[in-house]
Amino acid sequence: MFLALRFGRQYRILRRAGLDPARLNLYRLAMHLSLVAGPLRLLDGDYPDREPMLRIAEYNTQQVLALQQHP
Repeated sequence: MFLALRFGRQYRILRRAGLDPARLNLYRLAMHLSLVAGPLRLLDGDYPDREPMLRIAEYNTQQVLALQQHP
């Protein structure tokens, strides 16, 4: 799932057929949860440029909620 996030539209070139969709959804959920927790951990301290970290956490929170709506 990291590759899909990293490469965006070009990920289709790397995509493999026959992967378990339920497992991919679990990986996607874990990745987005990690991308919420990491920035929030940084913000718990005295991280200097807080706004980008807040945006990353908010975006990934929305992604997690969207995954829950479309299992």
